[in-house]
Amino acid sequence: MESPRPKRGIVVFGGGTATNSLVDIFNELRESRECTLSYVIPISDNGGSSSELIRIFGGPGIGDLRSRLVRLIPSSDSNTDLAATKALFNYRLSSDADQARAEWLEIVDGRHDLWEKISSEKREMIRSFFNLVNLEILKRTRPSSTFHFGRAAVGNLFLTGARTFSGSLESAIYLLSQICSIPPSTAVLPAINTNFTHHISAGLADGTVITGQNAISHPTEPTALAGTNAAREDPDAEDHELVEDANLPGSLLTLRKPYIEFSKATEEDLPARIERLWYINPYGNEIHPRANPKVISAIEQASAVVYSIGSLYTSIVPSLILRGVGAAIANSGVRHKVLILNSSLDRETSGASFTATDFVLAIARAGAESQGAFEPDSKLAEVRRYVTHLIYLDGEGAPVVDRAALAEYGVDCVRVYGRRVGGVLRYDEAGLAKTLEVVLGRLEMGRSRRNTKQ
Repeated sequence: MESPRPKRGIVVFGGGTATNSLVDIFNELRESRECTLSYVIPISDNGGSSSELIRIFGGPGIGDLRSRLVRLIPSSDSNTDLAATKALFNYRLSSDADQARAEWLEIVDGRHDLWEKISSEKREMIRSFFNLVNLEILKRTRPSSTFHFGRAAVGNLFLTGARTFSGSLESAIYLLSQICSIPPSTAVLPAINTNFTHHISAGLADGTVITGQNAISHPTEPTALAGTNAAREDPDAEDHELVEDANLPGSLLTLRKPYIEFSKATEEDLPARIERLWYINPYGNEIHPRANPKVISAIEQASAVVYSIGSLYTSIVPSLILRGVGAAIANSGVRHKVLILNSSLDRETSGASFTATDFVLAIARAGAESQGAFEPDSKLAEVRRYVTHLIYLDGEGAPVVDRAALAEYGVDCVRVYGRRVGGVLRYDEAGLAKTLEVVLGRLEMGRSRRNTKQ
């Protein structure tokens, strides 16, 4: 008797905070369909505490990976150990560097209150990696370069210690997954499985080139918009060449600076629309990395791909332009390719003229570029190979949805009723969950009229 064939899974493309708000919905979808669920997360972030880890250790940006892994810890009122583990790995040190360092040493020594409800065996295992990363920080300390503990995420320090010990990013992710009791049917996959740093650049319609994800998404200083030449002419460039850290000599100054403090609340609009995104090496030259083979495998074994809410050009597109991803999405057995449209525009999509159609075309263009095709929008005749459905909210501040224009591309649009939280339009969890079930073929549309509208 033949064993039943495993059900095809779901692959979700997205970044950190925004997609974290939908994790419970995706978990319910996985359980109802009894399938696997894979989150594909870019590793190009060079902002926040990740920027300091990259400066000292090199390696990929791990903040969003850690954030998703900890968010996936199963909720349990009775399991105080898991709840305490979640609090530990989510904890951020003080913004004051000296206070943060003192607090970090309390954690390393096992004296911090965060350890109180964590079992002794788990505590000592975690502490072993904290001690390792602390030793590596001390070894890398120089008069010109001291690690800044301010705002450091404890979970990021753990992942760095695990990666340093094993020499493998995916091994570090596996270890944290086990500690967090993440079910084997759920996977967190780095878009690129690497021990090296990968940066991105964005080209704007006015010819401006923005280097580094932090500068694209939420710059911390006006000079973050400067192009490659301006970065090389910075008067501090010579001083930075004297700093002994993990950056290669001659690498772009804008990629060497730490960006620990930033605020998305005060971000300014881009001077022009983003036309294209690409990966660069430390010297600013364009490169074309290959995607993590496990990402390709997950797509090829999936029945649905979901492009989640979040920053279009720094949370979704960096994964789609990798070699192998576009072809896997376009040519595999993935039946449903669903874009959950943001409820508002951000810095990366600033300007009222950026519509839902622009979101869809940006995704299709990224999939085409993954295969070496740099075609203008007018030639993207096969948009449906990358996006089949659009789920959206209709309200003040939301991107405009031209259903007729999207229908010409073969994209089906489904409106979901949302709710306002603090004046901000949000997806209603029950409505979005039912809509996804409808789109993926589990429910009849007539049963969900209350929450969706064709």
